[in-house]
Parts: sequence; structure tokens; C-alpha cells
Amino acid sequence: MQSRAYSFLTLKAVNEEERIIEGVATSPSPDRLGDIVNPMGAKFSLPIPLLWQHNHDEPIGHVIEASPSPEGIWFKAKIASTVEPGKLKELLDFAWQSIKMKLVAAVSIGFKPDKYSFLDTGGIEFSEWEWYELSAVTIPAQAEATISAVKSIDAGLRKAAGVAEPEIPAPPEPAAAGEKARVVKLDAPARGRAKPFVIREIKRTA
Repeated sequence: MQSRAYSFLTLKAVNEEERIIEGVATSPSPDRLGDIVNPMGAKFSLPIPLLWQHNHDEPIGHVIEASPSPEGIWFKAKIASTVEPGKLKELLDFAWQSIKMKLVAAVSIGFKPDKYSFLDTGGIEFSEWEWYELSAVTIPAQAEATISAVKSIDAGLRKAAGVAEPEIPAPPEPAAAGEKARVVKLDAPARGRAKPFVIREIKRTA
């Protein structure tokens, strides 16, 4: 089973001639359920493929150095270059320029979970994992796809372990007047002849 963890990229250095970037992929949370990928649990061998937007048929270079720490993974990556005209040159130049101008300002770690546990908050903590690729990605444009992909992965892990999915409240249904309302059904009404009612507003006191 494969998974992805997204993180915003902090560039520390850019070498124009060799197309080398250095940065830190901070400890990422793949989705809104609070999953945790422990940087110290990474298992990898260099070089690691550097991809464009997780497209396996669009490699743009390699991660040539990497150093995990509790705060994240420092890495050095080299984006390839070529003088030969064609589609590959266009991709490599486009990727390099996009990263330099911070139009693409995030990285995503592609990994295979080896050891994980389920958190009380509903997320999953991946304590050991195999790191097989790093991608330069545009997070804002892919946020919904990211959440959907990771939720399906989480569901598979929970099903295999016999762990129930965390409950996610359903969105309220439109009321007759076109306004939002949440219907609450009572298992045992206080009075047998009590009419059904709709709660239109809930005020929190704490």
C-alpha cells in the first residue's frame, strides 16, 4: 500500500548553475484527520527519484542527500537539465523556473507504511515507512485530491486492522424555507404525544 504526505517547502539555497535546491520538508500531516508521519521512521537509499506533481512518467531529477530529524527531513535535490530541444527540456526548464519563482512551493513524500498505529483523535501515526520518491507539487490546486487519496488509504488500513472509521457529522439538510437546519431524532420522547420538532440553532456555552 502506498501513501503520500504533503508539506510546504522551505528553500534554504538555490544553485543556478547546477540546479540544486536545499530545503526542509517539515513534519507533514497528510489530511484533516490528523495523521502523523514520523520523520525519524524514514527508511530510504539514495538517490531518491524527484518527480513533478507525483507523475511517475515525469521525473525531473534526484534527491542526492537527506537527513531526517524530529523536526523534519533536510534534503538536497538536483533538477536535471539538457540542451537537446524537446518535451523533456521544456518540462525540466518549466519545473526549475516554477520552483525558483515559488509558484510551486511544496513537496510531497511518496511512501509505503511499514509500522503504524491508530490515534485516539482518529488519525494514523506512521512510525516506520519506506520513502521511495519526492515530488514538487502545487498544494492549493490539489488539496481536495490529496484528502480523498489519503482517506481511501486510511480506510484500507483501518479495515485491515478491524478499527472503526472516525465519525464525521453529515452536512445539514436544507429546511423547507431554504435555510439550513439540523434534525435531531430522539430515541425516547419525554412525552408519548410530543410532536416532532426541529432545532434551528445551537448555542455553545463553553
